[in-house]
Amino acid sequence: MSQQPRIQPRTLKGFRDYLPEAMIPRERLIDTAKRVYRSYGFSPIDTPTLEYLEVLTGKGGDETDRQLYRFQDHGGRDVGMRFDLTVPLARFVAQHISEIGTPFKRYHIAAVWRGENTQRGRYREFMQCDFDTIGTRSVAADIETALVIHDLMQAIGFSRFTIRINNRAVLNGLLEKLGLIDKSADVLRALDKLAKIGAEKVANEMVAVAGTSEDQVNQVLRLAELSGSNDQVLGQLSSLVTGSQIGEEGVERLAQIMSGIKAAGVAEERVVFDVSIARGLDYYTGAIFETFLDDLPTIGSVCSGGRYDSLASLYTKQDLPGIGASLGLDRLLAAMEELGMIAKVRTPAEVLVTYFDRERLGDYLRLAGQVRAAGVGVEVFPDAKKLKQQLKYADQRGFRVALIAGSREFETNTCQVKNLQTGQSEECSLADDAKAVIEAIRRMTGTG
Repeated sequence: MSQQPRIQPRTLKGFRDYLPEAMIPRERLIDTAKRVYRSYGFSPIDTPTLEYLEVLTGKGGDETDRQLYRFQDHGGRDVGMRFDLTVPLARFVAQHISEIGTPFKRYHIAAVWRGENTQRGRYREFMQCDFDTIGTRSVAADIETALVIHDLMQAIGFSRFTIRINNRAVLNGLLEKLGLIDKSADVLRALDKLAKIGAEKVANEMVAVAGTSEDQVNQVLRLAELSGSNDQVLGQLSSLVTGSQIGEEGVERLAQIMSGIKAAGVAEERVVFDVSIARGLDYYTGAIFETFLDDLPTIGSVCSGGRYDSLASLYTKQDLPGIGASLGLDRLLAAMEELGMIAKVRTPAEVLVTYFDRERLGDYLRLAGQVRAAGVGVEVFPDAKKLKQQLKYADQRGFRVALIAGSREFETNTCQVKNLQTGQSEECSLADDAKAVIEAIRRMTGTG
């Protein structure tokens, strides 16, 4: 029988494998997000990877439709892979609203797929960490969205970041005054690219795609380029949208959001009005948010979202307004790595139990079990090799502490606890379920 040719191991463009040193900080970031979301009362849900194609198309704009992974399944049904978690949420609440009731607060952490050009920190398969509130138009939900983003960034370890806020109603108010409201999707999609491609190219796109005049383009860009303190920007916005009810209501809403955030104790410099942000997805209707790292702004927004009061109406007659945001997990991890915030480790365990007395395997396993019972991650080296080889393994994997014991130590009921970062060791008693060993580990790892 002829041997089959070997298949070259490779991944598709825009997709990636995650080695342990990448997955460990990734999982820790997810755990942090879950902890913050739960602290605000958001509950977990999940939805299928595949949706009927009609559920997904036409919700994020023409560009998003082009990026959809779509195909016919074996039953001949047109299906697509979700491109975000918000559109499936709208379908979910429309389908299950009688069971879940409103207001409904959920978080959803799962993979999504977009066939877009890859860039730094951006892949065609990526994880989103969403939280949303469904069933209320209250400004309290808008304020809480900003507070969750703020607390999430702090919990991850950032102190220098800025949450930029705008309101689609303000932008639509200006477009209404300019006679462009029927072309708002094209205009706002172009405006959303301002930071990436610059004013000249944005203006050219507005003219080419939306058919705007030079004067209309100039007025839109004038609005987007407003600067100054939050109060100064609000004042300028008010004069620009005067006469448009939707615009005036949008400005008032922004003022209420900022007042609530300030009342909650968030530092004023953490949240700023930025009239240039529009968010490229078509379903946003109100407040919109983008979060930038002060030390690495070029990587783009790492947590974005906004209010979408009409999305669920595509699936149900019931009024189900919503607001939420999504943490850009992979982009944020790329930023954290670039900023030196991620330790290079290949193991989630902090302690390695070395094994070099072949007759004492049971003793090593018992010691590991005692430490593990105290809530400390422990790995037992599987082979009775020289201590030097095992410590080299510990260094490569990023263990912080090694427990070293041979026949002499077991006979005297002791163990050497070695700090692998400093190289210092101390001898501890194994009595009382290795209590002294556990206390030494906690001192060395700073978890005591």
